[in-house]
Amino acid sequence: MDSLSGLALGFGNALSLANLAWALLGCFLGTAIGVLPGIGPALTIALLLPITFQVSATGAFILFCGVFYGAMYGGSTTSILLNTPGESGSIITALEGAKMARNGRAGPALATAAIGSFVAGMVGTLGIAFLGPVIVEWALVLGPAEYFSLMVLCFVTVSAVLGSSALRGMTSLFFGLMLGLVGIDLQTGQPRLTFGVPELLDGVNVVLVAVALFAVGEALHMAWHHHAGKIEVLPVGRLMLSRQDWKRSFWPWVRGAGLGFPFGVLPAGGTEMPTMLSYYAERKLAKPEHQKEFGTTGAIEGVAGPEAANNAAAAGILVPMLTLGLPTSATAAIMLSAFQSYGINPGPLLFTQQADLVWTLIASLFIANVMLVVLNLPLVGLWVRILKIPVPQLYGGILVFATIGTYGISNSVMDLVILYALGVVAMFMRRFDFPVAPVVIGMILGPMAEQALRQALTISQGDWTTFVTRPGSAMILALAALALAGPRIWAAAARRR
Repeated sequence: MDSLSGLALGFGNALSLANLAWALLGCFLGTAIGVLPGIGPALTIALLLPITFQVSATGAFILFCGVFYGAMYGGSTTSILLNTPGESGSIITALEGAKMARNGRAGPALATAAIGSFVAGMVGTLGIAFLGPVIVEWALVLGPAEYFSLMVLCFVTVSAVLGSSALRGMTSLFFGLMLGLVGIDLQTGQPRLTFGVPELLDGVNVVLVAVALFAVGEALHMAWHHHAGKIEVLPVGRLMLSRQDWKRSFWPWVRGAGLGFPFGVLPAGGTEMPTMLSYYAERKLAKPEHQKEFGTTGAIEGVAGPEAANNAAAAGILVPMLTLGLPTSATAAIMLSAFQSYGINPGPLLFTQQADLVWTLIASLFIANVMLVVLNLPLVGLWVRILKIPVPQLYGGILVFATIGTYGISNSVMDLVILYALGVVAMFMRRFDFPVAPVVIGMILGPMAEQALRQALTISQGDWTTFVTRPGSAMILALAALALAGPRIWAAAARRR
């Protein structure tokens, strides 16, 4: 099925009342969550995972993607009005956005951020629709050896490259791999790491782990470090952009979207690097009379470009998840676990075996973008009021929802014991700066990597050199080695100079 036919099929399904309602709910929840500092889309989708046992796959994924896109939109509100980025991708937005707000231009800053998010979301979703099938055709020729090497590359980039410490990232990854080993080995039938507990024979539910790490762990950590204080929210003022603002924002939107999407598709891309590059590019390209606004009164280009790059990169993250089954962020990892809850394995065959689901999801992303512009600009007063929710009540509610949702999965007290045990572990991981995303990625991809490894060795009759003699596998492993060693070599060379 080509992209245009797929989009026609998708819009036919996405425009049903039920799917429109799921999209609207996801956009509303996502924007509200994005506005609240410290609560990102990963935590929210983790809390919503238990609904996968009650709701159709299409409805659930439309909801999740609405939350994901909405959180990207809402994150700019806290960056501009509070100078407190809710997500790492919104840090650069705060540099100029907060200064614009202090100088009475919060309205234009919020408007250019929302419209830039819309432009970038549309560009990114078009990229998913037209680039996805191309990657699928390439992925269909990959064998087990290449898939194992791809997963090694994903492990390295997510754990060792993106975090502040390679050692901490790899430690988190191996903890996730260990959790993925719990249960019965499908090939030998032997129990692994069950310690005589019958409930562990089926393995640890990935939904439970995601909720524990992102919801319970975050709530306990915030309770531990909470300091009461009054939040100062700057006034919004008029939201309309002047003709000059439109003129100054247009090309930064385009450049930011074009820069962000490729970074999102890359395994080690993320949203931090493209937003930073977009900011410095706009600072260099700004007219001389506008350059003096950077870092002083706030330049609108410094909000428009990075915000567009942030949203385009977020859309790009969905490409490797849907086409290769590789999550490159915490949110993508949790969404991948939701696919597994439905017995669906993302990858090259997803576009043929689940064509209705995939194309309905992509079409819903276009619809969600339109909804988010309508929700963000007129209702900005509502989002500002959400910031006044007391933190103790907010995180207490998260713990209640996490407990009820987890118990509802299998009505097991053992699940609650595991939930809070892993939640305490996650709290200490945050305390000592261990990233939690590699745990979920290791748990999800670990069993898949083990299966690919065994298949590759079976085909090669136990010859381990198959991973370096096959050109595709050798090239991917070389990239993984470069990603692991490159930053250290570069830093050592810089120190020597």
